[in-house]
Amino acid sequence: MNAHNPRDTRPLAESDLHDYQRFCVEFIEAHPQCGVFLDMGLGKTAIALTAVAHLLYDSFEVSRVLIIAPLRVARDTWIAELGKWEQLHGLRLERVLGTPKERIAALSRRADLYVINRENVEWLVRHYAGRKLPFDMLVIDELSSFKNSRAKRFLALKKVLPQFSRLVGLTGTPAPNGLEDLWPQIYLLDRGARLGRTMRSYLDMYFDTPNSWLPYKRELKPGAEEAIYRRIGDICVSMRAADHLKMPERVDNVVEIRLSAREEKLYRQMERDMLLPYADGDVLALNAAALAGKLLQLANGAVYDEFHNVRVLHDRKLDALEDLIEAANGKPVLVMYNYQHDLARIQQRFGKYSPENPSGVRELKTAQDMEDWNAGKIPVAVIHPASAGHGLNLQAGGSTLIWFGLTWSLELYQQTNARLWRQGQQAETVVIHHIITRGTVDEDVMQSLSEKDRSQAALMRAVRARVEARK
Repeated sequence: MNAHNPRDTRPLAESDLHDYQRFCVEFIEAHPQCGVFLDMGLGKTAIALTAVAHLLYDSFEVSRVLIIAPLRVARDTWIAELGKWEQLHGLRLERVLGTPKERIAALSRRADLYVINRENVEWLVRHYAGRKLPFDMLVIDELSSFKNSRAKRFLALKKVLPQFSRLVGLTGTPAPNGLEDLWPQIYLLDRGARLGRTMRSYLDMYFDTPNSWLPYKRELKPGAEEAIYRRIGDICVSMRAADHLKMPERVDNVVEIRLSAREEKLYRQMERDMLLPYADGDVLALNAAALAGKLLQLANGAVYDEFHNVRVLHDRKLDALEDLIEAANGKPVLVMYNYQHDLARIQQRFGKYSPENPSGVRELKTAQDMEDWNAGKIPVAVIHPASAGHGLNLQAGGSTLIWFGLTWSLELYQQTNARLWRQGQQAETVVIHHIITRGTVDEDVMQSLSEKDRSQAALMRAVRARVEARK
């Protein structure tokens, strides 16, 4: 598949790289440790592989490269990218996946690149315990998945950082929940040289906790944001897709629904009491986090009780979804759901896909589903945001996306939207609908996503590369 046009199967040469891609290749080569923060759709895999090929066989600075990636990306994306570009055809890649026996066998085979899923990082470090890792370069695909400094994958990787002479971190969402997420990622790049050796020292340096009763609620100190950007600016580069690619227009639309007096009363009861009593099983939230999840479900129209039975509150989002599908007038629509009961209710309302019912709602799960969607064969598709993230191209199948239920995760939200709003989208306009229940947690989620996006956008602007057009 051609990186510039997903319908074109012509192999690409290195001369086909965009100017901004060549800039990033050179940036990686010039910086032994660096972060490359690229918006979705800018081709970070091709950039990293081209730089790696140069370091392996032009300058001979590295000999073996370890790539850590999300599972599907590790399985499919990196090997697929090797086949798209002529300059990469000579690179040998082993996928360190599957059972422990299969992983060990893959590690024993001679290759240039070894790609492993992030869930097995701890296993890999244990496997080489007491021995030097056989890799001298590390590429972390989706660096933001290492944003938790207490996670086992972070702690395992931290132990072996000195063994890599080169390290590249790739992500489109470096600060998905704010700048507090940044320290672990930058630590992996420079081992604490810029933002401090510990998470605690980073928080103490740049954040205040104005409310003693909410010690987890931190605010940036005056001037701290700019100071952080200055500290990391020499090893990080960022780019936005809209700055470098011909992107379709994006229209974000909010479809507001209102609860009836009875429905709102039940919602407020749950919000106040953390409990909705039923004769055969209560809807119960044991803490604030659980309550937020229950309220998000109620806003969608249904909620699980303590026995995992579904309690339906309303069908108002289904009605709004039906209106949007009808308004699409036969154009394919992609619907995002968050809970299994949302999926079941959508399929019940509009009909579940089967060979006997090809016009029914079809969940995108298999490679064949994705292929059929991109071929325009599916009028209404549904997908979970966690399945619509890394390494999935859906832009050829449609240009209308509907959020039936929202996610708190900025990373999943942005990556999901980027499945359609990206390079290769043939439509002039991509429309993203958000079905929002008025007066509910839906409004809080939208506000949170907006605030997180502003914070991340500021970070991206601060370290954005200025790429001059090359003649």
